[in-house]
Amino acid sequence: MVRVGKVAPGPGGRVGPRALLVAIAVVALAGCGGAKERGPVSGRGAQAPAPSASPGAPARGPSAPAVKPHLPPSRSARPPFAVGERVMAFVDRSRMIRLVSGAREPRRLVTVIRYPARGPTSGVDVRGAPAARAAKPFPLVVFGHGFAVTPGIYAPLLRAWARAGYVVAAPVFPIENANAPGGPDESDLVNQPRDMSFVISALLADSARRGGALSHLIDSRAIAVAGQSDGGETALAAAYDSHYLDRRVRAAIILSGAVIPGAGGLDFPAPSPPLLATQGTADTVNPPSRTTAFFRLCPAPKFLLTMFGASHLGPYTDEQPQLQIVQRVTVAFLERYLNRAPGALRRLRTAGDEPGTSVVQADP
Repeated sequence: MVRVGKVAPGPGGRVGPRALLVAIAVVALAGCGGAKERGPVSGRGAQAPAPSASPGAPARGPSAPAVKPHLPPSRSARPPFAVGERVMAFVDRSRMIRLVSGAREPRRLVTVIRYPARGPTSGVDVRGAPAARAAKPFPLVVFGHGFAVTPGIYAPLLRAWARAGYVVAAPVFPIENANAPGGPDESDLVNQPRDMSFVISALLADSARRGGALSHLIDSRAIAVAGQSDGGETALAAAYDSHYLDRRVRAAIILSGAVIPGAGGLDFPAPSPPLLATQGTADTVNPPSRTTAFFRLCPAPKFLLTMFGASHLGPYTDEQPQLQIVQRVTVAFLERYLNRAPGALRRLRTAGDEPGTSVVQADP
């Protein structure tokens, strides 16, 4: 195993009992974003496991199998799909957060879920739209937002994934988001990989539960993690750091990310999930050297999309043509490693190699 960085135990330890309850409720999501400024990061926080339960469903651990039922296909079982949206809240009572007032409360993860839906395709998400049903459930992508923003600013990218046939879940991290009580605090970054695994467990439980909001919609054997900036660092740890490792993850997309500072290193334990990393050469927040460091040591298959002159956030929100390039490259990567689609690698290279704009380094 190759290791990057040095493990530095933090002051925290295990928090709360192993047993936990997930409460699922429909909530309203407020979101706006700002630019990230890196602050100090503390040591590892709570290290609770990430089983999940929802009303009427048993608890699940990271490696627990899920039922994969056979469902009849819908009339529109091929992409591009319309995009439905639900907002759900998952409460992890085994891990706590400390508010500015000093009070403690369970970690509550409001999660925006986009999914392939019935109906005509459009540029908007349809709240509560009926889900499309293909011959098999859809792969899952869990996305982590950056520091001091919310998932809302990434809507065009996440919508592109859902339109291509993926269930896309974007949790709002309780301490790092733009609307956190008392302001966002980057020291909670070390707890976010557990949040990501917890959301995976909660979604699989809801998908397996008859009558759930996502009943029978998710393929438990086709899961990717993704994220931008601090969210990319979160996904990187969930996929490649043995301290946080979630073996259900089959692929990782790291958008201008890095190794979590001060929290540990990357082991890349075999079998290592395929990696797609993206990086702008003009990124001054997470400069290219940080992506190069983990990409160089990650085993194949791996891909690096370099965008010339691109900034830290713009290529994943509204900067063109970079956003369209990122959309096409990430969809092709997911098609190859979650759906085993023929020709996907060729499409990935074609989409990423734009003279003067971007280039793909491929090690398949």
